[in-house]
Amino acid sequence: MKVVIIGGTGHVGTFLVPRLVTAGHEVISVSRQKRKPYHSHPTWNLVKQVVIDRTEAEKKNTFGEQILELSPEVVIDMLCYTAESAKILVEALRGKIQHFISCGTIWVHGFSEQVPTKENHPRRPFGNYGINKAACESYLLSAYRQTGFPATIIHPGHIVGPGWIPVNPTGNFDPEVFKKLANGEEILLPNFGLETVHHVHADDVAQSFIKAIDNRNSALGENFHIVSEQALTLKGYAMAIAAWFGREARLGFLPWDKWKDTVSKNDADATWDHISHSPNCSIEKAKRLLNYSPRYTSLQAVQESVTYLMENEKIKL
Repeated sequence: MKVVIIGGTGHVGTFLVPRLVTAGHEVISVSRQKRKPYHSHPTWNLVKQVVIDRTEAEKKNTFGEQILELSPEVVIDMLCYTAESAKILVEALRGKIQHFISCGTIWVHGFSEQVPTKENHPRRPFGNYGINKAACESYLLSAYRQTGFPATIIHPGHIVGPGWIPVNPTGNFDPEVFKKLANGEEILLPNFGLETVHHVHADDVAQSFIKAIDNRNSALGENFHIVSEQALTLKGYAMAIAAWFGREARLGFLPWDKWKDTVSKNDADATWDHISHSPNCSIEKAKRLLNYSPRYTSLQAVQESVTYLMENEKIKL
């Protein structure tokens, strides 16, 4: 199959592109060429690189036609953030491709109401990111129902892997939290530390796109949560990371209104985003229809990422 991946050099693309090539697909990676993949792989030499600035092309109303000119059979869109962007591609590609797979987010649900949350549970998104991603999902699924546009939506959790900092046990991206746990220092958690985060390794997200292509008939018109087997509470996460370093976690707790004043505004905002969503998502549907089977638990994915950060002196113990 000829696969065009929009955003092929990002977190997931770093793992997805080699998987596609290894599976025998002809791959075209579309990006602004502002960064290289997080990790080198010999298969990248077999990938055609096409430079397109999506924002500028959409302003000129040329983006859809530029993608169509690449003659794809499958289009994977890692970078769709508004329904208007999705519509541009649908109108250009309708009737011209076999499969369109869009990357969404588990935040389309908003806060968790029933856990584990299933794909058919209510959508009450908040924040621009979740609201816009939910609008993308709604538009694409409507396009499938109304016109047969061959859409599938993949909803990852908190993507993690070697090369970037994972959501930590305080719900933000401060690498010092891991250092403190490794050194046996106390960390403060908001409330009782019982809010949840739900990680997924970037390679497991990549796996899901391959599974969607391989199980096209089951994937068309569907949306799938792609996360690890189990979410983590902040408290359980902190205890497990400390134990990984051979320590017993020293934890303190403060109500949110006091806790937020102990960190920077950026860290407080990130933590609020994570704990107000507290995702805990089911992967039963992805297992059943796509044969999805995550290789990594949440902790294994985080541990691989933290190991990489330590080896590259991003975290200095």
